[in-house]
Amino acid sequence: MKKQVVAITGASSGLGAALAKLYGLKGAHVCLLGRSKEKLESSFNGQEGSYSSHALNIVNKEEVASVFHQLSEEFGEVDMLINNAGAGYFGPAEDLGKEELDTMLDVNVKGTIYPTQAVLPQMKKRNKGTIVNIVSTAGLVGKANESGYVASKFAVRGFTESLQAELSDTMIRISGIYMGGMDTPFWDGIFSDEKRKMLMQPKDVAEIIVHNLDERTNLSVDEVIIRNKKPKK
Repeated sequence: MKKQVVAITGASSGLGAALAKLYGLKGAHVCLLGRSKEKLESSFNGQEGSYSSHALNIVNKEEVASVFHQLSEEFGEVDMLINNAGAGYFGPAEDLGKEELDTMLDVNVKGTIYPTQAVLPQMKKRNKGTIVNIVSTAGLVGKANESGYVASKFAVRGFTESLQAELSDTMIRISGIYMGGMDTPFWDGIFSDEKRKMLMQPKDVAEIIVHNLDERTNLSVDEVIIRNKKPKK
């Protein structure tokens, strides 16, 4: 019997790595996708489970299509795609640079759309599959000093909800994940150690996501919202 094939972008650290480890332990073959194959291999060296590492420039549509074709040839069609790669720059709206804005729109938006386009044809043909977009609570409400990041995440939310409408008459499941801040390398150089102590742990968030996305008969989870719980000062 063919193993379930799970492809995860941005899998070398943080939530992506936590999700990959859980799906590996559940018996899936996990295709780890990221900018550096060496970093992916280093992060999962000795990890229990079935994994393969693949370098991928998430904003290059032709490369994305080529890599996903390679995955299907080697491991079989992707059963679950988790679009997890992301980038963020923060500060007053007027200080947002062109390069920073381009990076957020490319990685967060195109980096979600291109992999989805790569797997959708075979999912439609089989009338089966799951696409999970890791969005963030920045896709739910505006936030001070995060205007460009929030704009990119609202775009991902819109793409997610449009996919759900487009595929409503199929058995393809589309889920949006809206979680608050986690203690991951995403915040390196941005948050102090003290502030990071108040963030959620990616392993905890990953466990909630995996539990909610377990396939159940005649059921689809459209969204999962996970918020930080902070004590009053």
